[in-house]
Amino acid sequence: MAGAARVHVLVVDDEAEVRDLLRAGLEAEGYTVIEAEDGAGLSAQLERHPVDLITLDVRLSGEDGFTLAREIRARHNVPIVMISGKGDMIDRVVGLELGADDYIAKPFHMREVLARIRAVLRRYAPADAGSAHAAAPSTQGRRYAFDGWTLDKERRALTTPEGAPCELTTAEFNLLAVLVERPGRVLSRDELMDLLKGHDWTPLDRSIDGLVARLRKKIERGECPHLVKTVRGVGYVFAGQVSRL
Repeated sequence: MAGAARVHVLVVDDEAEVRDLLRAGLEAEGYTVIEAEDGAGLSAQLERHPVDLITLDVRLSGEDGFTLAREIRARHNVPIVMISGKGDMIDRVVGLELGADDYIAKPFHMREVLARIRAVLRRYAPADAGSAHAAAPSTQGRRYAFDGWTLDKERRALTTPEGAPCELTTAEFNLLAVLVERPGRVLSRDELMDLLKGHDWTPLDRSIDGLVARLRKKIERGECPHLVKTVRGVGYVFAGQVSRL
């Protein structure tokens, strides 16, 4: 797999057999694999190594993978694929809402794991003008200003009020563009999923809530969101004043 040697995957599971299986499958595709069997090992590996993606077991011995996912998400912008022996839908939803990017139930097929990992990594790739997922021709060339920020869809660039570039992943940029083009309109999660189709989005692979949370960390100033606001029981609304440049 071209370029995969540069991708470091941290496999966190208390079962050596599962770690061995994931290591063999990932290394066969050119990924660099490091391992941890518990939360302490996970933290130690994050301190020692650059990590591009984490596979995290939900049921570690004596530890809650959901809690670990929340702690990782609070400190790192690294994709998380949760792997669990339970296929319970509640577990899946909880994992995604806590910030996981995908959820796979054991027993799994290695080909599925690899496909999911590739999809998640694509969505974390930096957005740029040469991206294969650039905006449709009908919307290229548009620039928007809001709250001192400037969004340039043709260049796929976001500039802070201070004039500095703000790095967004492809998924984050696409979500912001969808919201900025519809200021004041309340959009349900289903509507956002539909609007993001064609932007390398797979609803089963990522929670809208998790994506909004990551976008907020980059564009909101202060603890209370004032640009991307939650409408309880419905979805989200872009509350900033938007002008087209």
